[in-house]
Amino acid sequence: MWESFKRRLESQFEALFAPVFALYGDHYDFFFHLETIVQTITEAWIEREGGLCGLDALREEDRSWFQSHRMVGATCYVDLFAGGFKALGDHLPYLKELGITYLHLMPIFRSPEGEDDGGYAVSDYRNVDPKLGTVEELREVATLFRQHGISLALDFVLNHTADEHEWAKRALDGDPNFQAYYRMFPDRELPDAYERNLHDVFPDDHDGAFSYRPRIKQWVWTTFHTYQWDLNYANPALLRQMTEEMLFLANLGVEVIRMDAVAFLWKELGTDCQNLPHAHDVLRVFSAAARIAAPATTLKSEAIVHPDEVRKYIHMDECQLSYNPQLMALLWDALATRKTTGLRVAMERRFQIDPGCAWVNYVRCHDDIGWAFSDEEVEAAGFDPRSHRRFLTKFYTGQHEGSFSRGLVFQENPETGDARVSGMTASLAGLEHAIEIDDPAEIELAIRRIVLLHGVIMTIGGMPLIYLGDEIAMLNDYGFEDDREKYADSRWVHRPPFDWERSERRHDNSTPEGRVYQSLQRLIQLRTQSLAFDRAETEFVDVGNEHVFAFFRNRDEHSALIIANFSENPQSISAKRLRNLGLRKTVVDTFKGEVITAGHELDVEPYQLMVLATGSSHAAARAALD
Repeated sequence: MWESFKRRLESQFEALFAPVFALYGDHYDFFFHLETIVQTITEAWIEREGGLCGLDALREEDRSWFQSHRMVGATCYVDLFAGGFKALGDHLPYLKELGITYLHLMPIFRSPEGEDDGGYAVSDYRNVDPKLGTVEELREVATLFRQHGISLALDFVLNHTADEHEWAKRALDGDPNFQAYYRMFPDRELPDAYERNLHDVFPDDHDGAFSYRPRIKQWVWTTFHTYQWDLNYANPALLRQMTEEMLFLANLGVEVIRMDAVAFLWKELGTDCQNLPHAHDVLRVFSAAARIAAPATTLKSEAIVHPDEVRKYIHMDECQLSYNPQLMALLWDALATRKTTGLRVAMERRFQIDPGCAWVNYVRCHDDIGWAFSDEEVEAAGFDPRSHRRFLTKFYTGQHEGSFSRGLVFQENPETGDARVSGMTASLAGLEHAIEIDDPAEIELAIRRIVLLHGVIMTIGGMPLIYLGDEIAMLNDYGFEDDREKYADSRWVHRPPFDWERSERRHDNSTPEGRVYQSLQRLIQLRTQSLAFDRAETEFVDVGNEHVFAFFRNRDEHSALIIANFSENPQSISAKRLRNLGLRKTVVDTFKGEVITAGHELDVEPYQLMVLATGSSHAAARAALD
């Protein structure tokens, strides 16, 4: 084992040295800091238990294991889904029944009582929220899930800590070493200079990016909430400490570490302090450290910024996985406009990434839905970007005439009109409204929209991620409005306790819960059983109908054409167009399970998802149907 570690250290040393030198090469004590980082990595490897070392060996043989078609993700808050770590293990059969092989647990570490930004204000990187259990119970859950083929993912909140963190408390006590862990200023001169180029992230919370601490007469950098203090990665001692905290997570058995808010890690005067080159250097240090000490660990970036910037974080030497916020936003855009031109153009331009890496594709997450797509794609679809984003916000908050959606506004900026949207998938897709008016036809359309959205993320390249509750069509929970600690944050409308009573109806195909659950289960089975989705290429195609989104998945002789109608009206695709794409006159829709003959045209039902087998996949599908 020592020889394996030594080999990794030697082979990855340049990958570690280069970003550390880029960050701190001009420091007189550079080699001291480099040595402490190497020491931290070595100590973490020594503490790594045998089972994880065995997994390390497997993952070194297959560094892109997460690209497998068998990877299907889910995310949840432990307390809302199960109550605690022990109870989470009890719900393992439910996850396996659905087909989940990757589970992301939302922030579980200690955070302040009351306002804590949904757990993203971390008070302690080593101790979990006592309401959930203990660190040892977390380790046991990670081991249990790993034994059942489910990889555990956790958040690493590396841009900031809560002002209740021990480091912040020591800083407030006047300790200069811990004050250097943060960015603090004795007056407004530099904060004012920085803010000339900064953008407000949470304008409802506070103006600018700084908040005052009278106890120490300092202005502290707080990009997000005033109780979240940004960390100072210009300090090499802080980077070493955070490397230790990340590797602590890896040694708990966490296989995927979500790197939170990576765009904000580095600050430079005269810039907007987002997506700066040194932010990438910081991530490269973390990535190299993981490859040396815990190669079974994969990093996932969370960067809700311009799509061109998102792609820059995706690299085998940086973050191997990344959320795909552009796809998420443009799926909702296509659902509102019934037009897919912007979605197709954006995917053609920006979907391809480092072949060893993968997108994490989602319909929604714990956070709000922001319109994080490029103006170019909006213009390509024939819309004015600024007014179009306002339209989308109004549409998904039910303010636009004819809207089927029931969402809430989040963080509206009165000066610019920019805003985001909160809401459960089912409510945003029209099910809540349809049930209110008791319209069976509208209920049918809403269910089809929910399945369509999930069908795209299940079949497009990358790993799909389901927010648990969406698979049983849970609706908005407005109870947060009566909670004095949550009422000001509309995101709690889509963070309800998991409805286990509702889940009992998942096998009843006469209910929305059953319709949605069984459709998603079928999609997962289709994905995991077809080699056309295993580490396959994604090729987007124009089928000559602006309401239809289409793409191929290709691997060797295995191929499938996915067709998604984003309109409530039937659509058609000319047979000649399909022939030009290499399809036969007779095709098999493996999702619906039927043979289709497209003589003059292919008819697509309202909000229908088709998965058409081609090549050897076609023959296999025909044989299965026969």
